[in-house]
Amino acid sequence: MSLFIFLTVIQALVAATLVGVVLMQRSEGGGLGIGGGSSSGIGARGAADFLTRATKWLAIAFVLLSIVLAALAVRESSVGTVSSTLERGANAPAGATDLLAEPQVPAQAAPAEPTPATPAQDPLAE
Repeated sequence: MSLFIFLTVIQALVAATLVGVVLMQRSEGGGLGIGGGSSSGIGARGAADFLTRATKWLAIAFVLLSIVLAALAVRESSVGTVSSTLERGANAPAGATDLLAEPQVPAQAAPAEPTPATPAQDPLAE
């Protein structure tokens, strides 16, 4: 279980870094691009190449971590056998009600007519 938690934290860090790298890339509209002028140390083209490669490798790491975490989750939550039949002969526990059954309406002779409210009983009447 500790491996699962460790890999989950690593994946969260990879995801946050991937978001940051994608946001730093220069889009056609300018975006949040860090590419400076040609006088900068790395240069605009070198920064773009680095960010493109970093995006590729972070995306690969994210997908691989997702696959590994999914495999670990399946292994941790695996059940020995899967029952594909319903036990229809089993008795329900005492006091259990069938929520899907039709509601049983008791038979009444006639519905009682409501008595008109007097002004003392009706708080909204003035």
